[in-house]
Amino acid sequence: MKIPKFADLILFEDDDLIVINKPAFISSLDEREGGEINILRLAKEYSDDAQICHRLDKETSGALIIAKNPEAYRTVSMQFEKRQVNKVYHAVIDGTHVFDKLLVDLPILNVGKGNVTISRQEGKRAETWFQSIRFFKHYTLVECRPVTGRMHQIRIHLATQRASISGDEMYKGKPVFLSAIKRKYHLGKDQEELPIMKRFALHAYQVTFKKMDGESITIHAPYPKDFETLLKLLEKFDA
Repeated sequence: MKIPKFADLILFEDDDLIVINKPAFISSLDEREGGEINILRLAKEYSDDAQICHRLDKETSGALIIAKNPEAYRTVSMQFEKRQVNKVYHAVIDGTHVFDKLLVDLPILNVGKGNVTISRQEGKRAETWFQSIRFFKHYTLVECRPVTGRMHQIRIHLATQRASISGDEMYKGKPVFLSAIKRKYHLGKDQEELPIMKRFALHAYQVTFKKMDGESITIHAPYPKDFETLLKLLEKFDA
């Protein structure tokens, strides 16, 4: 995989904070010692004291806040703790679902090794609001607004509604193949069809928080190419 130039990812920057449009397939932090490139390492090469203020799953693209100094890190971390950061994600989900200000309020238990489950007894409070934005014949584009920040929160909350994110096999989401939506689609002999997106269709679309001077700022992260391509093809063949 081509390692992106950190400067090319920046959506906003001032003396204290950076917001980037994180590419998919790059971890936010070190997953294990040594190993592969991650956003924290790229950020530290750009700004010595950089710290990541929150995490996005490796496959999730979109808006990620990075602090350039300890004070900025503390300030933004407190906003996350007090649930003052407003996050908006976009997801393409399997099936047609009419979500109109739907609140999913199901506690999530982290069972370790990157796995979570819904547990009313032992889980931690988790709330997400869902709103359908665009309807296709077999898919829906949904706006997701997590109130809390649990691991895999949006993914598992959608799965409980039988509305798994397309391509999210961990939560029974199915990859989108062009042959399934385009009529008279023919694969050449000996060709294997690949899904339109090689990951699950989740993008951190927007983030609103307060800068160090107390001013509120909203940063919007444009769709990456794969997400945009999926929507264009759904529009063309599945509308």
